[in-house]
Amino acid sequence: MKDYIVRATAADSRIRAFAITSRELVEQARVYHNTSPVATAALGRLLSGGAMMGVMMKGEEDILTIQVKGSGPMRGMTVTADSKGNVKGYPEIADVLLPANSRGKLDVAGAVGNGILRVIKDMGLKEPYVGQIALQTGEIAEDLTYYFATSEQAPSAVGLGVLMERDNTVKQAGGFIIQLMPFTPEEVVGRLEERIASVTSVTDLLQQGMTPEELLEHILGEFGVEVTDTIPARFSCNCSKERVSKAIVSIGRKEIQEMIDEGRKIEANCHFCNTGYEFTPEELAALLKEATR
Repeated sequence: MKDYIVRATAADSRIRAFAITSRELVEQARVYHNTSPVATAALGRLLSGGAMMGVMMKGEEDILTIQVKGSGPMRGMTVTADSKGNVKGYPEIADVLLPANSRGKLDVAGAVGNGILRVIKDMGLKEPYVGQIALQTGEIAEDLTYYFATSEQAPSAVGLGVLMERDNTVKQAGGFIIQLMPFTPEEVVGRLEERIASVTSVTDLLQQGMTPEELLEHILGEFGVEVTDTIPARFSCNCSKERVSKAIVSIGRKEIQEMIDEGRKIEANCHFCNTGYEFTPEELAALLKEATR
C-alpha cells in the first residue's frame, strides 16, 4: 500500500479527522539515516504526525517544522512538512540502542527524554507562528495531543505507531489525528472519548490490514464518517548543490578562505537525506567571489 493521508469529517462536521499510512516514507527515513529501531520508531512517529499536520495548512507555500529537543540519548529530531503531503526529517543521534520498556516495546520515551516540542508554521507572514510545550511523555503522540490543546486550543486525540520487522526494517507505520470543533455537544464528546479509549494501538489496527479510511471508520463509524480528501504522502527532500552552496557561503569569508588555502575538497551533507555534495577548492573560490560581489 502506497503512503497516503485521508482527511475526513464526522458528526455533522463537528469532528475533523486525519489518518495516514506511512510505512514507505518511514522506511525511506530509516535507510537515509541508518537509524536504530528505537530511533526509527521515534522519528517515524514524528514524520507521520508532521505529515498530517502539514496538510492541515491551507497555503500552497506554507511550511510546518516540528522540533523536539530532549535530554535522552537521541537529543532531538526535526521534521518539516508542507500542505501537499511532502515530509522530511532527521534525528540528532541515529544509532541509539536501549532495552525495551516495561511493556516490552521500543522505549521511545527513554530515547527522547524530557525537553520541549516546538511547532513553527511559516505561512508567508512577517513572522512565523511558533508554539512550544514541555514534553509530556516523550512518546510523541501524547505530546502532540497536549500541543494542540494548549497552543491551538483544539481538543484532539493523536495516535501514532511504528512497528519493526525482525531485520529492523519498517513493518507498519501510521496514525490519526481527531479534533473536536467548537461547541460540540457533550454527548458526542463523551462517546468519542470512549471510542478512542478502546483503541489498543495504531500498529495493531494497521497489522489487521486497516487502511486509513478503515482506521477512521473503526474509531468514528457511529458518527458518520465522510472522507473529503485523499493526499499522497512521501519522504521528499528538496536539497541541491545550489542550496548547500548558500549554506556554505553563510559560514563566513574567513572560514571559506581557510578551506581554499588547505587545498582539499570538502563534502557537505544534507541533514534531511544525508546526500553528500563535494566542493573543490576552485568551486569554493568561485562561491567566495560570488558572495563578495
